Amino acid sequence: MSRRRTLGARKKLALLAGAAVVAGGGAFALAAVSNAAPVQNARTSTVCQGLATALNNNQRFIEAQRASPDALSEARIANREAVVAEIERKQEASGCEVGESAQDSQNSQAGQDSQAGQGSQATGAARPATSAPVATGSADDPGAGTGASGAAAGEQVCAGSTVTLSGEAGAPAASSNRFPAGTKLKVTNLDNGKSTTVEVTSVSGSCVLLNDAAFEQVREPGKFLIRKARIEKVG
Repeated sequence: MSRRRTLGARKKLALLAGAAVVAGGGAFALAAVSNAAPVQNARTSTVCQGLATALNNNQRFIEAQRASPDALSEARIANREAVVAEIERKQEASGCEVGESAQDSQNSQAGQDSQAGQGSQATGAARPATSAPVATGSADDPGAGTGASGAAAGEQVCAGSTVTLSGEAGAPAASSNRFPAGTKLKVTNLDNGKSTTVEVTSVSGSCVLLNDAAFEQVREPGKFLIRKARIEKVG
């Protein structure tokens, strides 16, 4: 009888130990999940906003090339698709929502504003009537459409534009939808006083996009968007 009791006790201890291991493993898994960093997006992170803007610029450029192709469009599209893939890798590495573009963020915000407006109307809140401003440029390029491409050397251009990176490699350079290849632009980050002078080498979907090397010369650490920039045509 005593032998049977001894074996029974050992089995119980083994079962209890196994249960403790399982419970401990479950607690560790729950802790790992709870401690996981939440995915950021363009509305919650300036880093993600810069990458979303860069992605949107490249996607718009690809769409424009497909809508009006020429002999070089295929090569341009292949290049920009590689840039898009690189930006998405940077989004993942930065903890951002992969594939989010500035357009996605704007649509999401517009939906939230619409819901808020409907809620105000439901509660009888009155809103003053205002006339909508006439837009002359793109969402990320307020200066577009103002004829700045004919600016004289030394003149400030693209007032109000934000500046981000194109994701392209190579020596410091810029791309633009306003200035032809060979134009020299000076870009100053007003937040840190750093500036770079670059030559436009290709077409993009914005007033000026800096490639990776040029953007590194003026960026603030960890940021992919320059909110306050001064852009000057110098040559």
